[in-house]
Amino acid sequence: MSGRKPACVLDSFALLAYLGGKAGMERVRMVLEEAARGRTRVMLSVINLGEVLYITEREVGLVQAQAALAAVEQLPIEILPATREAVLAAAHIKANHGIAYADAFAVAAAIESGAKVLTGDPEFRYVEKLVSVQRLEQTA
Repeated sequence: MSGRKPACVLDSFALLAYLGGKAGMERVRMVLEEAARGRTRVMLSVINLGEVLYITEREVGLVQAQAALAAVEQLPIEILPATREAVLAAAHIKANHGIAYADAFAVAAAIESGAKVLTGDPEFRYVEKLVSVQRLEQTA
C-alpha cells in the first residue's frame, strides 16, 4: 500500500441524501466524519455542487439552497473545479456510457484521483468497469 489515504468522490445523490436527511445519509455522515479526522479525502465536483443547489432551489426554494451551500462550505469536502481536462474527461465518459453529464464529472474525478464514488444513483452501474462505485446502502 502506498500510504495514501483513501479517497471518496460524492455525487449529487449522496450529498442530497446527507443534506436532506434521506436514505443513505448515515453512510455519508460516516465518510465525512472520517474526513474530519484526516483519515480520508472527500471530494465533490463543482458541477455536482451546482446540481445539488439547483435541485434544492427547485424543490424547496432559494433560501434553502443558500443554506445548503453554507452547510457544504463547512464540511470537510474538497470542491474540485471544472477544469478543461475535467470537462473533456466528463464529455468522453458521457459519450460512451449511459450516465448523466453531471455524474460524468464525479466519475472523471474518481478516475483522476484513484477514488471510489459514493452514490445511491442506479445509473452508476454503467460505469462500474471504469471506477469503484460504493452504494449508499452498502456498509463500510
